[in-house]
Amino acid sequence: MSRLRQRSIAAAPTAFIRAEHAKPIHLGRRAALFGAAALAGGSIAPARAATTLRVAYIPILAMAQLFVIIGEGWAAEAGLDLQLTRFSSGPAMVQALPSGGYDVAYIGIGPAMVAKSNGVGLVVLASNGMGQSSLIGLSAFAEAFKAAPTPAEAFIAFRRQQGRPVRIATLPKGSVPDTVLQYYLTQVAHVPPETVEVLGVGEDRVQQMLLSGAVDAASALEPILTIVLERVPSARVLIGGGKMFPDQPGAVLAVSEAMIRANRTAVASLVELHVRATKLIVNDPARAAKTTNMMVGQGLVPEATLAKAFAAQAFPLDADPHKIVAATERLAAFQIGLGTLGKAVPVAQMFDTSFFDALPAALR
Repeated sequence: MSRLRQRSIAAAPTAFIRAEHAKPIHLGRRAALFGAAALAGGSIAPARAATTLRVAYIPILAMAQLFVIIGEGWAAEAGLDLQLTRFSSGPAMVQALPSGGYDVAYIGIGPAMVAKSNGVGLVVLASNGMGQSSLIGLSAFAEAFKAAPTPAEAFIAFRRQQGRPVRIATLPKGSVPDTVLQYYLTQVAHVPPETVEVLGVGEDRVQQMLLSGAVDAASALEPILTIVLERVPSARVLIGGGKMFPDQPGAVLAVSEAMIRANRTAVASLVELHVRATKLIVNDPARAAKTTNMMVGQGLVPEATLAKAFAAQAFPLDADPHKIVAATERLAAFQIGLGTLGKAVPVAQMFDTSFFDALPAALR
């Protein structure tokens, strides 16, 4: 397998994305109910005991189901008290999971496998979506890609014209966007290694580098794709997620084995809310944008942009875990070859579809 030049760049220390060092965000029952009541114009219901779930997450749109659950006030209604800790990337989250301080992880399937291979008792219960990471290009590289007969020749032409390799930003090594990019470059497009340089950074830095023109392309998720397309006239989505990695698995809802043993009822409630949230996003992207606005970009991304991102082809949502099992096996095999997954993980042991399968057919 060809090895591509790659280096990691530390994420910029912004107030929004100090994930692994941030204190948990505690959303108590009354706070969540207040948010729901404010949206509906109703009153706050009396507080009652709730099951606490400690949730690790990344503040990107691929985790939108979690944001909808919170924004709609559904967790409180179901008797769940979500305590949130945000991380800058999946690999950063993997470093924290062995502490046992989290019951739930909204995480990419790639980092989830790494955590599992390191002995973390994490089980995938539902999918967030498929094909979410796409390749977006700017300026000279976008033009070279359009003109070249094959993607590989576009990289070669760019290096010849610019005197340097194509710089591509993505999330850190081991993340789904990075793994998908590596798969596309080496297994699909067969890009010569000397024509590309991959920069692993935090999620907010990917957007910053694209908007400033510090890179030529990025393997990125929504809403970065939509934001850049709106603000940079030369930007163009070059390859969709499904073509970069067929049936590309993305973010997932994973729960610790300990929590499943301790409280299957609470876990079942969370899975049901996750599936409900998926339906809401698909059927009413404008409403989903309103409820997720403060969780993605701290309200700085216009709701219309978020709604457009939800409706984009690069954001296909599906909660059915069955649909990503086969692709996850292929992803695991590739990660082992890359060296980002230390040992083989029995993928079947990573999934527990019983919670999803137990839901009413109308909801699934």
